[in-house]
Amino acid sequence: MNEFAEYQLNARRTPARRSGLQRNTTLIAAGAALAAAALLVRQRAKKAEHDNPPAGHFMYVDGVRLHYIERGQGQPLVLLHGDGSMIQDFEISGLIDLAADKYRVIVFDRPGYGYSRRPRDRMWGPQAQAALLHHALQLLDVENPIVLGHSWGTMIALSLALDYPDYVKSLVLLSGYYYPTARIDVPLLSPPAIPVIGDLLRYTVSPLIGRMIWPLLKRRIFNPAPVTERFSSEFPIWMTLRPLPLRASAAETAMLIPSAFLLSRRYHELRVPAVILAGDGDTYVNTRVHSEHLHHDLPHSEYRTVPDAGHMVHHLAPRQVMAAIDRAAQAAGLPAGQGVSPGQSDQFAYYGS
Repeated sequence: MNEFAEYQLNARRTPARRSGLQRNTTLIAAGAALAAAALLVRQRAKKAEHDNPPAGHFMYVDGVRLHYIERGQGQPLVLLHGDGSMIQDFEISGLIDLAADKYRVIVFDRPGYGYSRRPRDRMWGPQAQAALLHHALQLLDVENPIVLGHSWGTMIALSLALDYPDYVKSLVLLSGYYYPTARIDVPLLSPPAIPVIGDLLRYTVSPLIGRMIWPLLKRRIFNPAPVTERFSSEFPIWMTLRPLPLRASAAETAMLIPSAFLLSRRYHELRVPAVILAGDGDTYVNTRVHSEHLHHDLPHSEYRTVPDAGHMVHHLAPRQVMAAIDRAAQAAGLPAGQGVSPGQSDQFAYYGS
C-alpha cells in the first residue's frame, strides 16, 4: 500500500473512531447519571420511611401484607384512598378523627401503597382488590360496613358492593371516575408500570420527575380551591415516590379506563344505597361527566356537590363528607351516630335521590 492510499484509509477511520469514542463517553455519562439518580432516590425513600413509620397494624391476607389502622367503635366504616395515595391522606384531612367519634373506622394502605405490599402474581384491578379487602375485613370481624372510596378507590368500593351485595350496607363515593373517557395522564404516567423499562425508570428518574411536577399536580387536584396548608406541609410525597408505590400508581393509571368500562356495564346491578359527593369545580375528574352521570344510573343514590371545591373534597369539606356518611348510614337503616349538625347540610348542594 502506497503512502497516499494509507493516508486515505486512516482519514476514513478517524471519524469512525471519534464517533465510537463519543458514543462510549455518552453511555458512560448516562450510566453515571442514572447511578447518581438511583442513589438519590434510595436515600430519599429511606428518609421518607424513617420520618413516616407504620402507624397501624399488619396482617397477611391471601399472601399479601396489608397495613391498616382502626379507630373508634360502633358501625364499621371502611375508607379507601385513591391512586398514588395512602392512609395519611385521610389522616391529614381530619376525616378519620371526625368519623371515629361515631363509627368504627378501618383504613387500609391499599396494595402497593404506604406499607402494604403488591405481589406481581396477579392483576390488581378493582375486583381483585375488592376480593382481598373483603377477606381482610372478614378476618377483622367487620360485618356490614359502610364503604367510602375516594377517586380510584370508588371503583373498589363499587366492586365490593357489586360482588358482595349482602355484605356492604351502603356506599359513599367521593370524586370518582366512573366512565371511560380520554385522559392525557394515562400515557404520561403509565410507563413506570412497564416491565424492565419501568423498573429502571422507577428506581432512577421517575421519582425525580414526580417530585418536580408535584406542585403543579397538587394545585390541579385542589383547583379551584387553594391547597390546604396542612396538606402542603404534612403529606409525605416521597412515600408515594418510592419505587414500589410508583409501580402501583402507574399500573392503576394504565388500568383506569378499562376498569371504568367494565364496571360501568354493571352499575344497573347495584342495589345498596349510595351517596355521591364531588366538588362542583373539579378539573381533575369532570363532575358532570362522572358523578352526576352515575347518579342518573343508580336508582338508589343521592348526589351532592361541594361548591367551589375540586377533587380533594375530604380535605376541603370534611364535615360535608361526614354528613354524606351519616346519610348513607340512615339510607341503609344503620345507626348514624350524632347525625348531621344543624346548618351543616346548607354547606353543599343537594340533588336528592
